Amino acid sequence: MLADRVDELLAPARGETARQLRPLAEALGAAPYPRSVLAWLHRHSAAALLAGLAAEGQALTHEMLDRLPRMKATRYVRELLVGTGVLPARQENLARLEAWTSSFTGALPAGQARLVGPYARWQIVRDARRRAARRPYSSRAADADVRGIRIAAAFTAWLDHEGLGLAELTQADLDRWLTGHPTMHRGTRAFIRWAISRRLTDRHLAAAAPRWPFPSDFLGTDELDAQLSRCLNDTGLPREVRIAGALSRLYALPLTRIVTLTADRYTQGANGHGYLTLERNPVLLPPKLARLIREQITGAASTSMVSPRPESPPFLMPGRIPGRHRSVNWLYTQMREHGLPVRPARNTAMIEAVTRLPPIVVADLFGIQPGTADSWARYANASWAAYLTARRDDTG
Repeated sequence: MLADRVDELLAPARGETARQLRPLAEALGAAPYPRSVLAWLHRHSAAALLAGLAAEGQALTHEMLDRLPRMKATRYVRELLVGTGVLPARQENLARLEAWTSSFTGALPAGQARLVGPYARWQIVRDARRRAARRPYSSRAADADVRGIRIAAAFTAWLDHEGLGLAELTQADLDRWLTGHPTMHRGTRAFIRWAISRRLTDRHLAAAAPRWPFPSDFLGTDELDAQLSRCLNDTGLPREVRIAGALSRLYALPLTRIVTLTADRYTQGANGHGYLTLERNPVLLPPKLARLIREQITGAASTSMVSPRPESPPFLMPGRIPGRHRSVNWLYTQMREHGLPVRPARNTAMIEAVTRLPPIVVADLFGIQPGTADSWARYANASWAAYLTARRDDTG
């Protein structure tokens, strides 16, 4: 019955389109939960969109989908086609940034577009591509880059309103803008640095670097230990919540990184100990957490209606799209509902880490920037400089 319904959905496809959709048809027909697929085929708008694409008979490409309205159904169809191998994988957050940048800068007044357009394309988007080539480009990174472009547009609009050009901008003018827009220091500074490098403005201009806003929400040490014990021992909590809670409280990992962990990052040594590679080096896990992760790897039930391709390493927390991980928002909601706050626990875990270990070690183990680890250490009155001095004394 399921195979017949899938054939009916994709029957209009001919030629190259039919050959393209064969992996999708096979994945839907072999789905582990046929009832879920049947319900999706009958009721979901994404199924109707897919049937329409098949009926058009055109080769399916990312560019073709990019021209469709940006709806949940379009996003789901794309993810389904990528997950079953019909379309190649791509960094969707980067593609979103590129499409938004083109649309946004194209709608700016001509004077602003002449400045903001090159800045957005050749500075922000190009830098985003470089970062995406090294590691996954997150939605948070895309949001930050979008904000940077918006700030540049707001600043150039202010210049127009004030009757100023970049060439005649003075330090007093820049300070006036920064005073009136205190939340835009970082984005303005990046734009001014770019303008100076292109000799578009006075090279002596300076926008002060924004001070890092040190956190103010923490847990007491006893409360952190109690929550960690809960995560490791309370069998009434969902396993994914227990794992995420323990990782954030032991290693200060954000949920955005936890959901992207793949099962192949867990290894078991000859001594029976479990290790998890957070960045480059394996980190020894407490036995109870290692057992939880092993159970998750062997027994995690994917919520996807079709199975992911075997050549892709499975995520530790698989999501509803084949080959995709759990939603960060879903995990955040679960943590909150079970009384395990994320931010104060991470802040406390980071403070404990940098007071027990040198910042460079924390940066290497946790996969954060050395400067960030050092800032935390200074905040905790455990400066990296003192560690280096001590090492020189010991070796010298």
